[in-house]
This record gives sequence, C-alpha cells and structure tokens, in this order.
Amino acid sequence: MTKKSLKLLLVSFLALTMLLVGCSSNTNNEAEGEDQPAKEEAKKDTLVFGRGGDSTSLDPITTTEGETFKVTENIFETLVEYGEQDTTLHPGLAETWEVSDDALTYTLKLRQGVKFHDGTDFNAEAVVFNFERWMNGNADDFPYYTMFGGFKGEEGHVIESITAEDEFTVKFVLNRPQAPFLKNLAMSPFGIASPAAVEEHGDKFRENPVGTGPFKFVEWKQNDRIVIEKNTDYWQEGLPKLNQVIFRVIPENSARLNALTNGEIDLMDGVNNSDEATVTSNDQLQLIERPSMNVGYLGFTTNRPPFDNKLVRQALNHAVDKKAIIDAFYGGKAEAAKNAMPPSVEGYNDDIEDYPYDLEKAKELLAEAGYEDGFEMDLWAMPVARPYMPEGMKVAEVIQASFSEIGVKAEIQSVDWATYLDKASKGEFDAYMLGWTGDNGDPDNFLYTLLDKDSIGSNNYSYYSNEKLHDVLIQAQTETDQAKRNELYKQAQEIIHDDAPWVPLVHSTPLLAGASDLINYLPHPTGSEALTNVEFK
Repeated sequence: MTKKSLKLLLVSFLALTMLLVGCSSNTNNEAEGEDQPAKEEAKKDTLVFGRGGDSTSLDPITTTEGETFKVTENIFETLVEYGEQDTTLHPGLAETWEVSDDALTYTLKLRQGVKFHDGTDFNAEAVVFNFERWMNGNADDFPYYTMFGGFKGEEGHVIESITAEDEFTVKFVLNRPQAPFLKNLAMSPFGIASPAAVEEHGDKFRENPVGTGPFKFVEWKQNDRIVIEKNTDYWQEGLPKLNQVIFRVIPENSARLNALTNGEIDLMDGVNNSDEATVTSNDQLQLIERPSMNVGYLGFTTNRPPFDNKLVRQALNHAVDKKAIIDAFYGGKAEAAKNAMPPSVEGYNDDIEDYPYDLEKAKELLAEAGYEDGFEMDLWAMPVARPYMPEGMKVAEVIQASFSEIGVKAEIQSVDWATYLDKASKGEFDAYMLGWTGDNGDPDNFLYTLLDKDSIGSNNYSYYSNEKLHDVLIQAQTETDQAKRNELYKQAQEIIHDDAPWVPLVHSTPLLAGASDLINYLPHPTGSEALTNVEFK
C-alpha cells in the first residue's frame, strides 16, 4: 500500500468515527428530550383591527366621525370615563368630583403622576388649556364642543369659567345647570391633549396626536393603516397588555371577513348579518355583539326645496318599507325606528305611532304639497359600512325603488367618506343616509346634538330648525329632575315626529368578529373602546 493510499484510509476512518459519534449524540439528546416540555411559543402581542373606513382626523375634537374615535380612545383620556359596557360614570383623569347644590359649580380633583406621551406633565393647567382652546373655536373647527351649548361669547354657552385652583384641582362654573355635563366630559371628543404638542404642531396636531392614554401614536398611512404602540410610562401599572395595535382599512365587509378568516387581521367590525353563520361555524373565530345604542336614518336637508315642505317629508316617510329593509339586510339584529333616539335611552317616547308604509297615503300628501307628478332628487348613500347600516348602498336601492312607486325619481350618489361627511355638514345633499351611535347614553346627545338649531352644520346635517323644539330641549338640559327631563324629551320627540326632518330607519345590534384566541375585548355601546385590557390567550 502506498503512503498516499494509507493517508486516505486514515482520513476516511476518522470521518466515519465522527459521524457515528454525532449520530449517537443526537440519539441520546432526542431521547433525553422526550420527557422535557416543548419550547413555549412567544405570545402574540400585536392586534390588527380591520375596519371599513379611515379616520378623518386624530385630534378627536375636530370631527364627529366614529372611525376617528376608535383610534383616539386609545391615545387620549377624558376627565371622566364610562363603564366597560355602559355609560355609568367612573373616575378617569379626574379621581373625584363635587357638584354644588345649585348644580352650577363642578370641582374636579385630578390624578397625580400622569404624563403625556411627550413627557410633559398632566395637570390642571393642561385641562384649562384644552377647554380654552375648544371654547374659543367654532363649529367648523370643533363641532362637538356644541355639546356645551355653543362657544365663548355665545348666548347658549353653558361654561362661564374654568380655572386651575391648584396644580391638581379644576373648577368649572356654569351659567345655567346642564344635566348631562359630567356625561359630556366623558365623551371621546373631549380627550385631554398635551398643550406642548398642540402648540408645536398647530393645525398638524390632527396628524400628530399626543395624549395620556395606554397607546402612543406611531404612524398614519392614509386609507391604509394607523399604528399605535404601548405607552411604557402609562399610569396604570401592567397595562396595556398589547405591544402594538394596527388599524387597517378594508372597505368591504366581506373582504374584511376573508382577511379575518385568513389570519391577516385579528378583529373586525361591520359583519354582515348574512355572514353570521359563517363566523359561528368556524371554530377559529368568535362572533361579538356590540350593545345597541344607535339610529340609522334617511335625512332630508330641510332648507332645500322640496324638502322645506313638511308634507313632502311626511310623504317620503310613508314610502319607506322598513320591515323589508330589516328582513333583507339585518337578519333579525335590528328593530324599526320611529324616533330619532333608540328605546335603550331613558326618555324614549313609545306612544308615538310610526308612519306606516302606505304608498297611497304618500301620493296623497305629495299631491297636497303640489307635487302630484312627483319630482327628481339625489339620494346620497354612504360609501362605507357603518354599525347602524352595514350595507348602505343596498338599502339605498330599496328606498329608490319605493320612491319610484310614488313618482319620485331618486338618483343614488356617493363619494368617499371624508368628502361625504363634509358635503353633508354643509347642507349640499337633497337627502342623505347616515346614522348616529350615542356618545353618552343621554337623550340630549341624540335630540339636541342631531336636530337642534344650535347644532346646524356640526351634527344637524338636515339644517332643521324649530324654535319650540329648541325651547323644550334647553329646558330639558337645564332641568336636573330626571323624571321631568324624560317628559320634556317625550314632548320633543312628538315635535320631531310631526315635522319629519328624517325617516328614522333602524336601531341595530352591530356585529363584530374576532380570532378565537382574542380575549378581554368588550365592545362599548358608544362605538369606541380603549383596548387597554385586550390580549391573546
């Protein structure tokens, strides 16, 4: 044997020996590992929330649009908070409050040791700054501030003054009692913002929100996604449980459900009632119901002919088949609406009789109004699914067909969501489909907010004005006896029903769906909830 052959033989022998040792070692390790627990998977800590439309702003006071509040409820906090799934009042950024016997002075003791996301201190001066900012604005800039009766210097404004009594005490003095004052303070639009950030960003604060909430703003890609992340300095220790939340825009309900089924998102709103069985039959998913506190409606812009004629509005009320709409698109998860507020809100007037679906009566009223041959109109349908109307375009088609039976030719129109709201607020539509999810559980938040003359251009898109109604609603605000308030609101509903600025359509029970391993998600009747306690199993 040559030296070269011997060398090759030795190398081969060594290689074979190492291979056998390696196999033996692997076998032993595997055998030893049989009784050891499998390595635990990392817990999921990012929630992807699929929704139908994008936010219009991330400064909650600048809009009345619910997609905004879904996000900002997690970035900002209010002085007073609602219960987990109701509108009972609980401490928020204010730990306690006292109300004077005459209901004109509210003294709030603030939570100490709280910081805004930019590291600045939350204190009484910050609260005063926010309210001064809002009350010195106008309905175009801060539409929801009309909940306090108007703006500084206006006759209806209820806040006479707000002062910082010391670093953590704020005092509100009202010029007249406002029964829902504390409930208003808890509304999403009145989240307290960092004064430093507002001053730094100016008008761009809408895109750079800074609050005290459980999550901090990261990025906003318009019509695509908004990302927020855990506030590691949050004042509630151990919260939030998620590290990140991504709000994704997926306009179509069915496409959103497909994304959920495929694991692309973890939670979605706007489940079509027709898809309920699809969700419940999938053990990887869970169906979730939001407590109902809403109204979906067809509104008439009452300062535009022929909708300035009450008889025309009454006629069109008779020409809408609400039962057919509910049977076709709500799967039993809605009830026909006859008032501008839902039965779940105190002060509801159940004695009112709805306009029956009666095409002959509708024709008679049109003839009496001088429109025997009908007329042409535009009917604006929402481009996005909303909790009170998951399939708006299809509902519009049913209404269009009914109107044609009485000679009214309605051409369905639509436009992107932000433009839709802007045009509606300016009174540019003949008739428009919209709705409202209550903000605070008080009748004032439906009747005054949506149909009082003070709210024209902010939330009263029908431009409806009735002096008698206004007097009743202001009296109801000022009255502190709830039983007397309820009677006033019942009277208000009678006035609205007769004037018919809307066709109230439905009160729905909105459906959501989520991954089966998602826990502690409690949808709120107001339509927006902080995701502070949400996590995955």
